[in-house]
Amino acid sequence: MPRFHKLILFCCCLFALHANAQHPGYKQISNTDDFRQQFAKASQATHSIQCDFVQEKNLSMLSDKIVSTGKFWFKRENKVRMEYQKPTYYLLVINGNMIKTKDNQKENKVSSKSNKMFEQVNKMMIDCVQGTVLSNSSFTARVYENASSYLVELLPTVKSLQNIFKSIDLVIDKKDYSALKMEMWEQSGDNTIITFTHKQMNINISDEVFSVN
Repeated sequence: MPRFHKLILFCCCLFALHANAQHPGYKQISNTDDFRQQFAKASQATHSIQCDFVQEKNLSMLSDKIVSTGKFWFKRENKVRMEYQKPTYYLLVINGNMIKTKDNQKENKVSSKSNKMFEQVNKMMIDCVQGTVLSNSSFTARVYENASSYLVELLPTVKSLQNIFKSIDLVIDKKDYSALKMEMWEQSGDNTIITFTHKQMNINISDEVFSVN
């Protein structure tokens, strides 16, 4: 997966669930004020997250899925680690404005301020954590609901993101506003699904987990 795609996953995976492009079983909410308030309230109460994840990558040119597994950590303020463990190792760490990537061959470090795409990615991460992603000017957002969850459809409005994504669909668990799954639709026809399991909320996580040194 291209590096920018994985960085985008960082930003969305805190509060997401899979849904397809037609959103069957959901109805659109005309007034989203209550959802925005509750989402922001739950986000502010989340100080740390630790969980496992399974990622399925569906490529339009291949019939088989590419399945990866790994672990995810989040800690305020602006500390995120996503570690792909199988079938190949890949690491992404965001700590403030610094971003580190590492695979079996090399390690890279970059400041989010050095690249406009990185800046947009960093802003999206902050908005997701703070529950203000619906106000992010890089997207047009629509909110849907069914009996158990909300679905937030994000349509990119800036060219750099439009070149990659058709939409990013997030579904928020009504019980605790935590992550279940996420689906990203790409312009190429490919899509990515991430499922989160074994979530632990507001546990103690060492700052060393998010080291970029």
